[in-house]
Amino acid sequence: MCGRFSLFESIDSLQEQFNFEYYGDLEPRYNIAPGQDIFTVFHNGEGREGVKMRWGFIPFWAEEEKIGYKMINARAETVDEKASFKNALKKRRCLILTDGFYEWKKEGSQKQPFRFGMKDKKPFALAGLWENWSKNGKNITSCTIITTTPNDVTRNVHDRMPVILPEDRLDMWLDRSMEETNELKKLLVPYQAELMEGYEVSTAINSAKNEGEDLILPLNSL
Repeated sequence: MCGRFSLFESIDSLQEQFNFEYYGDLEPRYNIAPGQDIFTVFHNGEGREGVKMRWGFIPFWAEEEKIGYKMINARAETVDEKASFKNALKKRRCLILTDGFYEWKKEGSQKQPFRFGMKDKKPFALAGLWENWSKNGKNITSCTIITTTPNDVTRNVHDRMPVILPEDRLDMWLDRSMEETNELKKLLVPYQAELMEGYEVSTAINSAKNEGEDLILPLNSL
């Protein structure tokens, strides 16, 4: 699964790399957790637009918004079969921008957190789906991160990893006219391990209340 990530790159740098429109500030975050608003990019029909969405997918038919806490991730293998996600896969895809994500490795009764990102330290885009939910006067736009099997960098820590989209496939993922699920699912594969790195970080990341640059430092440098 993917349960925590970070995004502290400046908005100007992100716009230059991912080519989207956004008017507003973006606070650096080192410990983004489910239920919080996260930064996404989607295609509005004219071009790419940045927007904040709640992390935790709420199907339009859901009675209560709290179901979103159970739907922070969608499995690539079945995303086109699940009632909650299959229509969004065809019509409501987005990018979830990040510069690193966290996974936990079980070591006896303990869990050691690891951080994963690119060797070149650049931000990257995760494959996401989004949905609008309205009930009892509340309107929420929410999203989920698609996960897949691990690559050689993440395998020893966790049996799932988020789908990282290559930059030359972002247009296809955001293309509103693309509804061929078989073609879309070809993108939902483990990312190239040779481009990634991973290292242990402090267990301070375990609490969603903790924030700050120290959270991304390698454990052996603390």
